[in-house]
Amino acid sequence: MDTKVMDEIPVQEEFVSCGGIETQLLKCGPWTDLFNDQSACKPKVLILIITGNPSFAAFYLPFAKTLYSLINRRFPVWIICHAGHACIPKDKEILATSNDSNTPEIKDAYGLHGQIEHKLAFLRTHVPKQMKLVFIGHSIGSYISLQMLKNAPELPVIRSVMLFPTIERMSESPNGRIATPFLCWLRYVLYAIAYILLKPLPENLKSWIISMTFKLKNIANDCFCPSLLNPFCLANAAYLGGQEMIQVVERDNETIKKHLSKLTFYYGSIDSWCPLQYYEDIKRDFPEGDIRLCEKKIPHAFILSHSEEVAEMTAAWLKDDLSKI
Repeated sequence: MDTKVMDEIPVQEEFVSCGGIETQLLKCGPWTDLFNDQSACKPKVLILIITGNPSFAAFYLPFAKTLYSLINRRFPVWIICHAGHACIPKDKEILATSNDSNTPEIKDAYGLHGQIEHKLAFLRTHVPKQMKLVFIGHSIGSYISLQMLKNAPELPVIRSVMLFPTIERMSESPNGRIATPFLCWLRYVLYAIAYILLKPLPENLKSWIISMTFKLKNIANDCFCPSLLNPFCLANAAYLGGQEMIQVVERDNETIKKHLSKLTFYYGSIDSWCPLQYYEDIKRDFPEGDIRLCEKKIPHAFILSHSEEVAEMTAAWLKDDLSKI
């Protein structure tokens, strides 16, 4: 997509309270108060990107911007960061609603179950009930979006797109077999190394390193927090990863069957987190489902190299659903 067009798409960074947890939110498109019933141009659909792990929301900006442009800027595209994966600047205002004070405290908010409840708390407190929803989950974000459908079937979700979905047998996957010992048994060693190496670094040096990383990866950095080198955020990502290895075991066939008509799966052909066998198994079990296999050798971490390509496919998959709105 034209770089000039991408640059023209404004992005709003906000920090919101979800179940008492301060959370980073990046918004492409209309970001005025969605609760304002007086707004004449109030959007009818919210497209919510639920990230993988670690949840560095700014990495998803090229994907979000491209998708927003391809749907003719009709509907907002938002990226929600996982709880504890973004450090909150001291001078940033935290947006809360009256509903948030009535939301129960999330137990183990940085764990896998807590992250699911965190996203549901966000929808309850910051998105009107009548707003139609499109979920786009990436990696563990696919598992989270699937569990959101299970735990809150009343949500007006018209489509849930699952990109490179880690929804089963994570510890048995090629990458899982390598990651499990580190994330489950040696996690505290990783914590110690992160704090020893990163804690002493000056913030301006961290910002410079991150800026250079974004520049090398051609990732927009017009709004992001220095979470990439923050020991607290990295520790939370490792903690979540450990729970993924332990808890993401059996595919939730019951929930998939119940919501199959609104689900789109996109599996990678070279994905070591959800290998080809996982695609073949789910395709066999749900032959009538919209279950696709990548033919372009796009990697699991597509946001680092193939954002626009995946956004183009996603926009095409959403075309029929959005044309009815």
